[in-house]
Amino acid sequence: MAGRPRGDRGSTLPIYIWLTTILLFVALAFFAFAQAASARNGAQSAADAAALAAAQEAREVLLLDLGDAIDAGNKDWLDWLDLPAGGLPAEEATIAAQELAAANNSTVQGGAVATEAGGFPGFEVEVRTDYTVGDSIIPGTESMTAVAQATAVIQPRCDFDVNADPAKPVALDCDGQPVDIDPGNFDPDDLPDASVMFSVRLAQ
Repeated sequence: MAGRPRGDRGSTLPIYIWLTTILLFVALAFFAFAQAASARNGAQSAADAAALAAAQEAREVLLLDLGDAIDAGNKDWLDWLDLPAGGLPAEEATIAAQELAAANNSTVQGGAVATEAGGFPGFEVEVRTDYTVGDSIIPGTESMTAVAQATAVIQPRCDFDVNADPAKPVALDCDGQPVDIDPGNFDPDDLPDASVMFSVRLAQ
């Protein structure tokens, strides 16, 4: 029986090497895209956390200011329950955002920026990762970082009688949880946790 021609075997080897090279290149390219996707996901997680931290810190300051307004006999203290017209405390929000971003190996770009989404005030935060995509077959990825943005808003949770006298006891309904405030016999410690009166969420 005649054997297989050597010429066929000789021509098969280059094809095999060529196909192997292509498959290896595709695998490395896929790995590079996976690295980039991982960096983007990490940046988005850091941005989400930083934006939430900014809004949560602003909420805490907001509750303190509400307590001060009631304690001072400010007749407009009920307006604070619909959030202050003067805006939210951006400085404290920025510090909180920076701390959370750093905990996620990222850096806030430009601070927490006051914004509005869905009719509610909040903060937009942009972060850049402190780490890079890493070495890959795609040139430049070893120095490429990921950037992401997120916005978190503060939403009032308490309803009350619009005709309520701010100088007299006021009954609040904070998403089913009753909160009673008596301006004439007020103690700031009587206020509930800030999360009871104001919710914080990421804007869609």
